[in-house]
Amino acid sequence: MKDNLKLQGDVFITVKDKDGNVKDERHEKNLVVATGLNFICDRMEGTSESVMSHMGLGSGTTAAAANQTDLVSILGSREALDSTTVSTNTITYVASFEAGDATGAVTEAAIFNASTSGTMLCRVVFAAINKAAADTMSVTWVITLTAS
Repeated sequence: MKDNLKLQGDVFITVKDKDGNVKDERHEKNLVVATGLNFICDRMEGTSESVMSHMGLGSGTTAAAANQTDLVSILGSREALDSTTVSTNTITYVASFEAGDATGAVTEAAIFNASTSGTMLCRVVFAAINKAAADTMSVTWVITLTAS
């Protein structure tokens, strides 16, 4: 017997200007990093690790790799998640970065289980999204588990 469990992350990013007009929309795929895989196993065994609670944005352009444990170059501070929703074979994390938060050329994002340090679950790198000081950015991260 052979089981093939697959994790797939879909990241949906929307940037709006101060008037609520959509400036940019993206759909990206992420990498669940090694610390994220260990986190999943730890949580299956018990509750020794805190749940995922924060999202961070950065300006690093280093390709996502399994051995990474943090953003390459964070912009501002990690934001507490607005919501976490579990549905059939999926978990969805949502965070909003308000005006003044994570301003600059955003090229990376990640999910963590703490406001500083902690464990990184996954990371994504993408072409620059220029977030002006008055802009807001919403990031919806959907992780789907499938068996094939």
